[in-house]
This record gives sequence, structure tokens and C-alpha cells, in this order.
Amino acid sequence: MRERCSGAAGSVRLWLIPLLLICSLGGVCSAQVTAPGTPSAGSVDNRQPMTKDEAKELFRSVDDILEFVSKDSKLPIEHSVKRKLLSRGQVNKFLRAKFDEDQGAKRMQRDEIVLKKFGLLDRDFQLRPFLLALLTEQIAGFYDNKTRTVNLLDWIAPDQQKPVLAHELTHALQDQKVDLTKWSDVSLSDTSRTVADDNRHLELDEADTARSAVAEGQAMVTFIDYLLRPTGKTIVDAPDAAQKLRESAAEAAGSPVMARAPLLLQQSLLFPYSDGLNFEQTVLVKKGVEAAFSGVLGNPPSSSYEIMNPEVYMVHGPVPVLRLPDLHTLLDAEYAPYDLGVMGELDVRILTELFGGPEIAQALAPDWAGGVYYAAQRRSATAAEKETPASLGLLYYSRWKNRDSARSFLRVYGGQLSRKYKTVSRRAKDEADDSEQIYSTNEGDVLLSMSGRDVFVSEGFSLQLARQLRASIAEAQGVGSVQTAQVPRHELSFRVSRELAAFGIPKSAMFKGFTHRGAEGSAASR
Repeated sequence: MRERCSGAAGSVRLWLIPLLLICSLGGVCSAQVTAPGTPSAGSVDNRQPMTKDEAKELFRSVDDILEFVSKDSKLPIEHSVKRKLLSRGQVNKFLRAKFDEDQGAKRMQRDEIVLKKFGLLDRDFQLRPFLLALLTEQIAGFYDNKTRTVNLLDWIAPDQQKPVLAHELTHALQDQKVDLTKWSDVSLSDTSRTVADDNRHLELDEADTARSAVAEGQAMVTFIDYLLRPTGKTIVDAPDAAQKLRESAAEAAGSPVMARAPLLLQQSLLFPYSDGLNFEQTVLVKKGVEAAFSGVLGNPPSSSYEIMNPEVYMVHGPVPVLRLPDLHTLLDAEYAPYDLGVMGELDVRILTELFGGPEIAQALAPDWAGGVYYAAQRRSATAAEKETPASLGLLYYSRWKNRDSARSFLRVYGGQLSRKYKTVSRRAKDEADDSEQIYSTNEGDVLLSMSGRDVFVSEGFSLQLARQLRASIAEAQGVGSVQTAQVPRHELSFRVSRELAAFGIPKSAMFKGFTHRGAEGSAASR
């Protein structure tokens, strides 16, 4: 959802990876991680708080690992990094407090309604309780760039925290290089009320999450290099180590919370780690360490499209751009502006997998060529109705690289209407021609249509208004070649990922099975 939420003033950003990522180092932890507060045999939850000598040794290792990370990334050490040891109770209390006070987290709960309108979340799914459970599940350590402190955990053995330190201390060096608070918060937090504001939001808001993927991708590189250190290898000459980690990330069964998460949350939470790692590894192999670290920090990508297609970023290739027309003259009398943004390649990948399966998602997502959505809320809706998707009118306009992909996407999208609405009936008699599909639902009219390689969706607006909106948005796009993004934009699913990063939710909770022995084996096999 909207990335600008976490960019609000006063937002605290924590950078972390969860215990699950290190839980199988050498087979020390149980493969099945227990839910918060539910220890099991063999789990680190059973471990007593570390001794004073262990804490002293762990604190000492911070400087050594910082030196390793600096050498590995060529990010200079400007000063030492503060360190703090926390108990599980202190961590949970701290993170829950940040969740409750963070404006981005509060806005994300509002965004839940739009996600449900799209069908990316089930109507009965409760986002806040889920996020609170995820918030406190299996944290391994974190860097707080507000206090510039790396926080260590007293219930995890020092040897298990050292790889995590490599990851978190990368964030510390990033912070010293660019000031992560300013660097990562570049989007807008106000409500858009004019066409100029609408398009400014579209231009600026995806920057935060693209930068989140850069930050996490760089930290994953140093994490893997630290694990490979005994072999004398790095991710450059042992690329299969990173591939092993990405493949294992697809398995969520090791995390009780992630195992029951909707596909949207599973994939968007994982995105900065898995796709961010792939992005950074590609730049690293082709352009070197300085380009992959200092270079990308100085000139970060602007969209998930570039993160998912690093070659486009490296050659400064064109990025699909769609614009919104002035919808306010058509809508504002009856509707209040609610939400707008890019419906990007990541969203398409998630939505088509959710409703069509992985094979369709893999085929269609690369053919995405731009997408934008706009949600407005009925002014006449009651307070109770405004807490539900039924209060929203939604339009979604997407462009595809060819007509076949546009037609396939329309078929996939239309096929899930019965899943979203209690009642759905087609009104073929009202359809102007075979390019339209018109439905009545318990939440109002739905219009689906296709023109060339463009697909238009309207849900909740009256049919007459939907056709006016379609004509207006189609006219605003014009014709010609794909434009190049001049400034960053934002994306629907990516916003969820970015919101969680703002207060320390571990987006890489599905990484598992990457053992120290496996890392050595991957390197040795080359």
C-alpha cells in the first residue's frame, strides 16, 4: 500500500532480520520455530540469558564484525556503533510501543480496506492482530537508526548473533554514509486532493520501498559473505549461496505466523530481502563493490520494476509511467479522496498468483507495462460503513506489452469477482460491445473492459460514472513510447513491506534452511 505512510515525520525506522534466518546455522535451532512465548525442546527460547562473560565477548565482536563489513562493502567507518543488550520482554515492549505510535502503522490499517477491495486480503482478515503477532515473532537483533544503536538479544547465543550483526552493522554503515532516516523517507504523507497532488504522489511514493530493498539487499550480501568467510569465498564467486537462500525463503512453514499469512503479506514482506539481494548481487557482479554499495546508495532505483529488473536500472532504461487525469471534477461531489498509487509489477505478480496460480503469475508479471489505481470513499457512508470496502469506489487502469497478456489478465481478474463479493450477476444486456463486462454486486456496479493492450476496472462506481472515468483516464495516457520515470513512484503491495520496515517487522521471516555447512558446501562446489 502507500509507501508515503512510513515517511511521515517522526517515524522510527528499525532495520532487522529475524531469528528464523539464523535458526538453522549448523542445525543449532529447531527447524520448526515456536510461536512467541511458547518454547520447545531444542529451541533457543529455552536458553537462559547470556552470562556477563558472553555479553562482554559479544560486545567485543561488534567492532571486529564492523571492520569486516566495512572491508566487504567498502563503506567507510566514520565512528564506532553504540550497542545495547535487551531481554525478550524489553524487545517486545519496545516494538509494540513503536507499532502503536507510528503513523505509518496506523495508516496501514486504513489501507487494509483498499487491499480487501482489490481482493488481496480476505474480507474477514484482521491485519492489526496479525502484524502484532509477526512483530514479536523470532527477532534476532536490530539496528535503530533513530538512536544509531545496534540492539543485541540476551537469549540468543553470541555465535548465533554474529552473522546477524554483519547484516545489522551494514545498516549502521549505510546510516553513517547517507543518514538512513533522511535517505529512506522521501515520500509524501498528506492526502492528495488535486490532480497535481495526485500525480506528485505517484511520482514520489515508491522511492521509499525501492530504497528499503537496496538497504536490505546490501545487508544480505554482507550476511552471506560473513557466512562464507571461512571458505575464503564471497557471493561474487559463490553465487549459488545466494540462490540457495532465495529458494529456501519461499518456504514459510518454519514460522508459525508467516505460515498462515495471506500471499500478499508473505511475498511483500519477503521482497526487500530476496529481490533486494538479487538486485544487489547483479550490480555487484557486473559493476563491482563500490557501484553496488556506495554507488546505489548515492543513486538509488526508483521503483520495484527496477529492483526486479536490475539491468534496466544499470542502463538507465525506461520505466513504465501512467498518469491520472483530473478525477476530482467527476468524483468529489459524492466521494472523498481516499487512496491512490501505482499497481506495479510486484502487485501483478501477487494478484495473478493468488487468483491464477504461480505459472500464470510467472507468465504475466513480466508483461506488465504500467498500472495505476484510485480509491474514493462515499461521503454518504455511515461511520460503520466507512470501516468496510463497501464504502469505496475503486478504479484500476493497467497497460500490457501485448494484447494477449492484457486479455489474460482481464480473465484472471474477472474470475475472482465471485470470491470478493457475496453476490455477483452479469448484465450482458447493458454491455456496449464485446470489450465490456458489466456486473451487479452487493457493493455496486463493476465494469471490466479492454481496449488494445489496456485494461480498465471500476468497482463500486455507477456504470455511467465508470464509463466517464474510463474515458478520462484513457485520454490522459496519450500514445507513443513508454516514458522514463524522472522521479520515484510507489506501489500498492510494496507499501505493506515498507510500512513494516518502519517499525521493525522482520520481512525476511521465511528465510530458512541456509546453514553454515550449506554455505561452505555451496562455495566448495564451485
